[in-house]
Amino acid sequence: MAIDTIKSTAVLDGAIATADIADDAVTTAKIADDAVTADQLHAAAVTPLAVSDTANTSTGAFDLPSGTTAQRPGTPLTGSQRYNTDISVFEFYNGSAWLKISSASTELTSVSGKIFDGITSTLTLAGSGFLTANLVVNFLQSADSINANVTVTPSSDTAATVVVPSSVYSNVTAGRAVSIKVTNSDGEFSDAVNVTCSTLPTGGTITTSGVYRIHTFTSSGNFVNAETTTVEALIVAGGGSGGIHSGGGGGAGGLLYYGAETPKTPNGSAQSLSAATRTVTIGAGGSSSGGPYTIVNGRGNNGGNSVFGSFTATGGGGGGGVGNGASGGNSGSQGGRNGGSGGGGTRASGVGSGTSGQGNNGSVWGGAGVNYPGGGGGGAGAAGGTSTQTVSGSGGVGLQYSISGTATYYAGGGGGSIQVGADTTPPQGAGGLGGGGRGHNSDTHTDGTANTGGGGGGARYNHAAGGGLGGSGVVIIRYNTTTL
Repeated sequence: MAIDTIKSTAVLDGAIATADIADDAVTTAKIADDAVTADQLHAAAVTPLAVSDTANTSTGAFDLPSGTTAQRPGTPLTGSQRYNTDISVFEFYNGSAWLKISSASTELTSVSGKIFDGITSTLTLAGSGFLTANLVVNFLQSADSINANVTVTPSSDTAATVVVPSSVYSNVTAGRAVSIKVTNSDGEFSDAVNVTCSTLPTGGTITTSGVYRIHTFTSSGNFVNAETTTVEALIVAGGGSGGIHSGGGGGAGGLLYYGAETPKTPNGSAQSLSAATRTVTIGAGGSSSGGPYTIVNGRGNNGGNSVFGSFTATGGGGGGGVGNGASGGNSGSQGGRNGGSGGGGTRASGVGSGTSGQGNNGSVWGGAGVNYPGGGGGGAGAAGGTSTQTVSGSGGVGLQYSISGTATYYAGGGGGSIQVGADTTPPQGAGGLGGGGRGHNSDTHTDGTANTGGGGGGARYNHAAGGGLGGSGVVIIRYNTTTL
């Protein structure tokens, strides 16, 4: 009987066995759509044995559901499969996440760079299976409540860099290990690599400028580095005070600089410091010469030395004073012996000699007559200017550095005083750039600027308070945080 003549009601449960129908005897063309309903087929009418393991010779294909990532089923079953059209891969649901079939495993083999307590840094990751995008880097430190993820784009399948986020460096404790692992875009994750948080140097007032971390000491203390650190350093001693009675300007404090700025002189390149605690001493400015000149000889006093570890900058020399009676004129050399910069002299007396590599000589007045103008104190970068009979010498110009983050002059000499003329510059000597005080012909005086090492200005002949005080010194240390 032809299969197309069988009424649906004639097909009883189990009435037609698979043996009664030859292979391919029934084609889709002979069964109208919906002609056979599900309730007309007995559950056992087609058994697994009816389909041979080797009987399928089709060269076609079967289709899986497909769609974008956003179109994934909301409540998938474990083992569900689909084709993801966004990333062009087959994926399956493992019960908690969609994973790529045959996903690429990943491995983190090493982490280069350091994590610091308080500043950001960059780490370099090496491994395999990083793929091309969306590599998630996890930072974990349970004791500090840190569990942070950062997504980066790998530079290759085996390398990537990551910037340590604020949530890590602002909370981590120095000495504790931070666990780092990666998860690639296939959802595969690596074992962890531990990086111990390093300790940053301490001491002074700490600021930052670009990639630099800066320690500024305006008072004595300690610089402590727990690891070898390459630093730049500026060390400026206290300036000398000015003299009285047409007093010479005080010499600037000695200046030492180690680093790459121009002028790099006089001392050399950045220093590699081993882990240690180093003493920092800030030199005080030279104290008052006292007055009036009828009681004292009017010579200024030297500034104090500034020290950073094994480096010592010598205090500036006090300015010369005319003095009275048998005491005669006093040269800056006498007032500023061994000063970082020599103090200015008066009359025909000599001037202070600067310490080699730290400062320069002062100057002495160059004229003759009754006004006795004082010479200028030596600066870090130049000697004091030569005075004439009617104009006092200006202080020597200091040197400019940006180690603090701002271009600043340090170690300028004090200006000399002349006992006649207006209390302006000129005829009074100007203070040198770098904190030098100017000369005065009044019952005031100009001190050297604090924490520059500037020399004090010279004062008039009967000034009871004496010449201008020297400016205190300073020590500034900085290092590049990207090379720690």
